[in-house]
Amino acid sequence: MKLMKSLKSAAAIALLFSAGVANAALYQFNLTGDYTASWQLNSTVSPDAAGEGEGFILWDVEGNFPGSLFDVVDLTFYNADIGGGMEILDFYSDTYLLVTDGAQLYTGSEESPTFRLGTFGMTEFGGTGTYTLTITNLDAGPGPGPDPDPTDVPEPATAAMLLSGLGMLYASRKRRQGK
Repeated sequence: MKLMKSLKSAAAIALLFSAGVANAALYQFNLTGDYTASWQLNSTVSPDAAGEGEGFILWDVEGNFPGSLFDVVDLTFYNADIGGGMEILDFYSDTYLLVTDGAQLYTGSEESPTFRLGTFGMTEFGGTGTYTLTITNLDAGPGPGPDPDPTDVPEPATAAMLLSGLGMLYASRKRRQGK
């Protein structure tokens, strides 16, 4: 009876460790070219303002934005129907740091967008500047290779399997001692 109770407890603990909330992935945005900037956002966001068929705005995005007062800007991502691309506005100094045309950088609706991964070429709106925006998934982890990152943390499912295995070893040892 105790063995069954121990196994049930180990299984419950394993389920708790393996269950997790489905979160959006964390994306890294690196802008290079005639203006450089970098920031991070979730793959899916809740826009602060959106216009169907036009684009959406995210207010107070923190990152590395040269020329901004506090490295906090408003980002606008435009629909391909109106030229795609994006805009970086330093609200606090009322300065446009960059306005571009290019690819639409998201899928889905403007009210519920999901960012696209990849490298996107853009041009300055009404100007001659050229830019490259690279969006990568920080949660994807390193690819298979000969030298994995030693700071990697095991996934919850791996920890759950370890705990359940230890629980079963403990239970079998207790059972043998009881005989």
